[in-house]
Amino acid sequence: MTYNAKNQTFICTFVLLGLTDDDHLQLFLFFLFFLMYSLAIVGNINIIIVFLLAPSLQTPMYFFLSHLSFSDLCYSSVITPKLLDILIAGDTSLSYIACMLQLIFFSVFGSLESLILALMAWDRSVAVSRPLLYCRIMTASLSFCGPVNIHHFYCDYPPLLKLACSDTHVNELVLLCSVAFVSGISVVTIMTSYDYIIHIVLGIRSARSRYKIFYTCSSHLTVVFMFYEQDKVVAVFYTVAIPALNPVIYSLRNKELHTAIRKITGKRGIHL
Repeated sequence: MTYNAKNQTFICTFVLLGLTDDDHLQLFLFFLFFLMYSLAIVGNINIIIVFLLAPSLQTPMYFFLSHLSFSDLCYSSVITPKLLDILIAGDTSLSYIACMLQLIFFSVFGSLESLILALMAWDRSVAVSRPLLYCRIMTASLSFCGPVNIHHFYCDYPPLLKLACSDTHVNELVLLCSVAFVSGISVVTIMTSYDYIIHIVLGIRSARSRYKIFYTCSSHLTVVFMFYEQDKVVAVFYTVAIPALNPVIYSLRNKELHTAIRKITGKRGIHL
């Protein structure tokens, strides 16, 4: 189903052409992939259960392996069921929403699997190069033997590290790398985007148009500023208040949203 208006097309359904048009080959592939998928489900679930129940397997290597099993389980479940449906039932249609969800989850779990594989490679390199310090490096566990008062309203890394009486250098390094990787990508993207916006705005002659663009972006900048503040008091806002404030901030100046709300409430006889 498509919708055409002024050279624009909105596609509601995609058609997956599958692997082959040969009926006999499709049946063979169905049983083959069904067997492989069943083995993947049973095998990965067993690994996860065994890891959770066996104290002897509570090591970094099996920790990563169990998470790899979870990633594999999700990764294959995003694609294989639809593939089996195509092969056995011939249902080649896929809605736009289902297609986008499949793409998103495939990307997420695919990226997660790549990251876990990289961590497993690092785990093996530490085990080979520094076997005597392997457990200490890979577990990075903390010991607490002093005060129990956490100067925060939830368990966060910085206040916990201050209370630890064991060596926290490895933990601090892992925390720094994690924050640098996750926040770094986000911050660079935000800065690059707004640098591009500013470059475009400076080329606009109309002061009213420039003001309108900055006015529109101010909502997002406010949320960004509050989220990246690390003070304990401000942390209340980005953990408790921001999830409630974000819809408000983004909707206060959104005329299209206001119009849509009025239409919905008007049709249903709801008076605000």
